Amino acid sequence: MIIESLKSLYNRDLNKLKLEIESYKSEESIWKIDKNISNSAGNLCLHLVGNLSTYIGAELGNSGYVRHRDLEFSSKDIPKTELLEKIKSLIEIVDSTLNQLSDEDLKKDYPTEALGYKMTTGYFLIHLLSHLDYHLGQINYHRRLLDI
Repeated sequence: MIIESLKSLYNRDLNKLKLEIESYKSEESIWKIDKNISNSAGNLCLHLVGNLSTYIGAELGNSGYVRHRDLEFSSKDIPKTELLEKIKSLIEIVDSTLNQLSDEDLKKDYPTEALGYKMTTGYFLIHLLSHLDYHLGQINYHRRLLDI
């Protein structure tokens, strides 16, 4: 039951991420920074893709994904279509990986100490969902403030 809830929430919020990126009127605005806004929506999107591709896709789903975290924040001007393709692929990876898990798997220790301490897989999946939502909110505000 918890797996189905996690699948539903990840699917909902990753599709919201897709919608936010699609909603930018100006492709250039995706990469804007201004005053105290130091991360563009494009970089936050790349960060979310890298984060979830690593911690769900690679660690739990054995996808073989290799993260280049520094590029998540230094890459610029990637076309909107490419960002959307990355999100679409991420949705498939997350859904496929969660389909492989059981409620019993959620009670097991997560394979690495990603936060610096041991935690269950279920706990970490909830943490990752809150991380996604935190940055999703930032992207929403970024779009409404800078896509003018």
